[in-house]
Amino acid sequence: MNSAEIAIIGGTGVYDPALLKDTTEVYPDTPYGKPSSKIVIGTLGAKRVAFLNRHGPGHAIPPHLVNSRANIHALKSLGVKHILAPTAVGSLQEGYKPGDLVVVDQFIDRTHGRQSTFYDNGKVCHISVADPFCPDLRKIMIETGKSLKYSIHEKGTMVCVNGPRFSTRAESFLFKSWGCHTINMTLVPECVLAREAEICYAAIAMVTDYDCWKDHNVSIEEIIATMKQNEEKVKKMLVEAIAKIPAQRICPCATALKGALI
Repeated sequence: MNSAEIAIIGGTGVYDPALLKDTTEVYPDTPYGKPSSKIVIGTLGAKRVAFLNRHGPGHAIPPHLVNSRANIHALKSLGVKHILAPTAVGSLQEGYKPGDLVVVDQFIDRTHGRQSTFYDNGKVCHISVADPFCPDLRKIMIETGKSLKYSIHEKGTMVCVNGPRFSTRAESFLFKSWGCHTINMTLVPECVLAREAEICYAAIAMVTDYDCWKDHNVSIEEIIATMKQNEEKVKKMLVEAIAKIPAQRICPCATALKGALI
């Protein structure tokens, strides 16, 4: 059955769809081209779950070239109503330590040149992202992390930069001074497009480093090493959280387009 109500979009360090059983692969066409990778659909407990690799096979797609419109459209076409998005982040605050998890609740967009809406021809959509992440999914993720006794932060503002380069030290100090908690390259426009598609979306951020504000240059080796330490922890959290996602949605995500279209 090529359908699923829940999707995981895997990012840096979380590529493995092996937690799914009885899997099949689909690679749908969309009006925006092909998604980043084939989508693996399988069973997780009693749920049908889709897994999409955001950066493609071999991490070949850099952050600024991820085709988020194709990814979200493809998941929507499969019937997906909930997206959980684990992602690697740098920390901009002392208390958000490498190895910690953050269920982010806000973002600041510092990207440029990315296609950030499905409505760029014919209709105009002023979607509300005042609170950009699904409150119900966030609650489930927070409660699951606490029950597993993980070091988890219930809130955090993520600044999303364009990449693929890392920040200058001046930029890192600027974002820190704004009160941002974490920094990442892929959250936007992914979460905005999910809102336009009326899909519930929650990001679980895995802190890998202190960016460069703390007298330490970021390296890919450091990020991957920390991610490997967190990988099983995040998988366990995803498995337990997915089991708690209800079939019925009472959050505002399901009717996000109401009043948004002109």
